[in-house]
Amino acid sequence: MGEESSVDEQSGGGAEVPVAETAAAAAPPKKKRTVKKAAAKPPVAVSAVNRADMSWYVLKVQTNRERTIRDALLKKINGEKLEEYFGEIVIPSERVVDTRSGNHREQDRKLFPGYIMVQMVLNDETWYLVRDTGGVGDFAGAAGKPLPMEQHEVDRMLGRAEQQSTAVPKVKIGFAIGDLLKIREGTFENFEGRVEGIDEQSGKVSVLIEIFGRSTPVEIDHWQLESV
Repeated sequence: MGEESSVDEQSGGGAEVPVAETAAAAAPPKKKRTVKKAAAKPPVAVSAVNRADMSWYVLKVQTNRERTIRDALLKKINGEKLEEYFGEIVIPSERVVDTRSGNHREQDRKLFPGYIMVQMVLNDETWYLVRDTGGVGDFAGAAGKPLPMEQHEVDRMLGRAEQQSTAVPKVKIGFAIGDLLKIREGTFENFEGRVEGIDEQSGKVSVLIEIFGRSTPVEIDHWQLESV
């Protein structure tokens, strides 16, 4: 019994509470901080802004490769993620009807072979991308310096292309004024004469032939004619 009393006295009559636990219990609970998120900004219409800063340029390219060069240029623009610096890439052309070999086939005929129109923002990066595209010769300009087209030139070239695209397709006729031709069938079969006029809209050719000793112009469908 004496030993138990001595132990109680040494322990102070009860278990001591650690100081750290006491301070933690006494401290008030921390308030959670609420962080307000900034409102999302509306997307900037980059292409719309840049389109106003774009100019039209003319590229000299390899003839008969205009379409493949345009496709290669579009592919490079997408690959380099530079779409916002480029607008339209146009090959001015018109619709014609090719009736050679007896076939009636519509096709595009380029108004300016060897040239492509490009709407773009010109800087070092876009200049190099265009010049580094296979088949591209150079920008049209003075002393190698690209010159943007005047607005009236753009309107004339694009307006002409748009007008041709909506018009009735023309007939592709392989003859020229002054050519000597032979009529191979019809009322004037085997008559020979020179071309006096060509109507690509109707596909007829005016040929000056001699009838009863007099030169008389007659209109013949171009597929009824052949070169002498």
